[in-house]
Amino acid sequence: MNKSAKDTVDHFIEQMGMITQSEGMPRISGQILGLLLIETGPFSFSEIAERLEVSRGSVSTNTRLLENLGVIERIAKMGDRCDYFQLANDPYVKLLHGASQRMEKSITVVREAITDLPQDWKQSQTRLQDLEHFYTEYLKITTTLSQRLKTD
Repeated sequence: MNKSAKDTVDHFIEQMGMITQSEGMPRISGQILGLLLIETGPFSFSEIAERLEVSRGSVSTNTRLLENLGVIERIAKMGDRCDYFQLANDPYVKLLHGASQRMEKSITVVREAITDLPQDWKQSQTRLQDLEHFYTEYLKITTTLSQRLKTD
């Protein structure tokens, strides 16, 4: 049974929504990302809302989230008052950069707790040191991967 291109595209968009939802993000943000990945854009708010059969409010909220993550960007077209959205340059590097920033903050928080806890809290100190090690290794890996993926 052959799938049509439309079926394949629709399935991909829906699956991207499921992936982002499983990672704790809104399903619609994944669907928007899926749309911008697989179809030629840029797309206006209205086009995204119509294509995904969601409200303009949901599109607004979720494009803002994706913009903040650096995955998509808002652009303007000459002579058109609408905002348009397209996949950002190096979106995966930007995702990794955001993850690295969160890991750096996490390391700081854990180190402060280690420093501030009484010395006789050995078990807690050990668990926090293990967490610090995890965050530090995660940061190293994401930094290395980010450098490997850069297209500049």
